[in-house]
Amino acid sequence: MRGSSEIGTLTALRRMLLSVLALGLFGLGAELLFLNHLESFTQIIAPALLGIGLAAVIGHVVRGGPVGVRVLQIVMVFFVGAGVLGMYYHYAANVEFQREMDPSVAGMALFWKAMSAKTPPALAPGSMAQLGLIGLAYTFRHPAITRSHPRERTAAASRAAN
Repeated sequence: MRGSSEIGTLTALRRMLLSVLALGLFGLGAELLFLNHLESFTQIIAPALLGIGLAAVIGHVVRGGPVGVRVLQIVMVFFVGAGVLGMYYHYAANVEFQREMDPSVAGMALFWKAMSAKTPPALAPGSMAQLGLIGLAYTFRHPAITRSHPRERTAAASRAAN
């Protein structure tokens, strides 16, 4: 059984993770809006997902419970996927631009030029994936889920009986 100081530490860590997640969602959303990251459907994915993520965090804080945690988990999985997809789109756009500038560029030279291009920054969408991982860390073995899970209740009852 966990001691009260361990539970207090876990609670504090969860609050910090949720705060970092909320600040990251708000900050990245503001940055994308300032950059007018709304010019195509693929560009709208990130700001829309950030809005959904912020709504999921607020809903979780207001309502709590296992449903809020599960919704947050699902949204965070989409964040990881969107981050990977965004890195692909940024990289592909850079490759296309580099090939337009110099059709003879290929191989590692093309890779390095595409990765080091300033616009769009190839790895910037990784911040979406990072926020998703922070959200998933927050929800990992969250008490609202473990308390409601039948196997956990059975295991806890078994431990209490011994």
